[in-house]
Amino acid sequence: METLTPAMTPAQETRHPHTTSLRRGTLSAGFITLLVISAASPLSVVAGGFPIGMMLGNGAGTPVLVLVALGLLLMFATGYTAMATCVTSAGGFYAMVARGLGGRAGGAAAMVAVFGYVTLQFGLYGLLGAVASEALKAQFGLAVSWWACAFAAMASVAVFGYRQIDFSARVLAVFVVAEYLAVLALDVLILSKGGAHGIDAHSFSPEAFTSGNPFIGLLFCFAAFIGFEATTIYSEEAKDPKRSIPFATYAALLLVGGFYSFSLWCLVLGAGSDRVVAAITALADPTNLLYLLSDTYAGHGLTMLLRIMFIASIYAGLIAFHNSSARYFYAMGREGLMPARLGWTHARHRSPYVASVLQTVLSAVAVGLFALLGADPVLTQFAWLSNLATLCLLVLMIATAVAVVRFFRAESHGYGRLRIRVLPLLACAGLLVVLVLAVGNFHVLTGASRGISVALVITVPLAAAAGWLAASRLARRDPQRFAALGQDRS
Repeated sequence: METLTPAMTPAQETRHPHTTSLRRGTLSAGFITLLVISAASPLSVVAGGFPIGMMLGNGAGTPVLVLVALGLLLMFATGYTAMATCVTSAGGFYAMVARGLGGRAGGAAAMVAVFGYVTLQFGLYGLLGAVASEALKAQFGLAVSWWACAFAAMASVAVFGYRQIDFSARVLAVFVVAEYLAVLALDVLILSKGGAHGIDAHSFSPEAFTSGNPFIGLLFCFAAFIGFEATTIYSEEAKDPKRSIPFATYAALLLVGGFYSFSLWCLVLGAGSDRVVAAITALADPTNLLYLLSDTYAGHGLTMLLRIMFIASIYAGLIAFHNSSARYFYAMGREGLMPARLGWTHARHRSPYVASVLQTVLSAVAVGLFALLGADPVLTQFAWLSNLATLCLLVLMIATAVAVVRFFRAESHGYGRLRIRVLPLLACAGLLVVLVLAVGNFHVLTGASRGISVALVITVPLAAAAGWLAASRLARRDPQRFAALGQDRS
């Protein structure tokens, strides 16, 4: 078991500019929940992703699809949270897969996780840059390029990643509460005015569920939950991780899933259950649905607030995913899968500052390349990379579900068969179906050509292969460290 290093005096910090342990006992279950909800960026999903998902999927039936996705993720969470009480590591998925399926599989999972979180952050910078640039032009007449907005955001995100994690959590708490209140205010106004044609439950009928293409809609729903799994990444910094991590995981899933389903139902009522797809299709930009309904039911004031909160929601997601990516890099550096310096933490802040700096540099390079190539920051950078990250998450959850069953096969640790075997296997089967659908329809999700879609999909097994090779190399070079991959760090 790793012990907490005593705090250093200023003089000692000068002589020893880094440590190798994170700041312990910093995050409560509430703060971890806020970090995870911020990663899900609920307002940006409701305003940006779901209107497209409704248009391509099953329209008014999307609120039910959210509940289907939520149910499957809750089944996954039963085994995931059980194992989280036995494996306390900033490695998250990687640590669980390493403990359940072996070090080489753990190395593969670590690289897929890093690849997924990094690419998602690259995509979010494109979305934030485009939205912020448009807002500056519309409100102040300022012509600022999207990449300049992205770099400005990147500089401030780097500060949050460098400092103590509770500093980020407190800032994100403000963003999360504000965006929830803004959308819920619109929801209440739509309901109070009876929507377009009165209040109905058509969205929850079998007819609505099976209309259109529910399989495409289901993929958008799963993408909307990205980030919920990050609770375990903060286990080393949590207060009482064996209680706070399971609580935060379930709380995040239920809060985000409930918010999505309820708000989408209200949006459907606002546009009209029978013509919501037509209303979205008629818009030049489908993501303007939320603002159109806000103008109709609330007025320009709330619409302006929602536009501001939309940017804030993406920004909050960037902070959260920056922290997640940095902790994966940190865990891999600490355990020998990547250069050891990535496993250093700041002597005062106890943040994975080297890994954080690397994440910032990678983001700067990616944004710079997309800008130089003249790629569309939303239709290319965000659409391609966010969906690629969804594939990575699905692969990781499938591997983790199998790892849970293998881990508890020798000893149940007091958990029942339903929680550690039956539900994880059912979740694994369901997630495999979703993964097959996602791969088969990747060109629809991204809007890219089939050739580009295939090339993007192939990067996921390539990342896994790179991680497997890194772990194999560690096994030859240092068998003792290899044997300790994914071990408890509490």
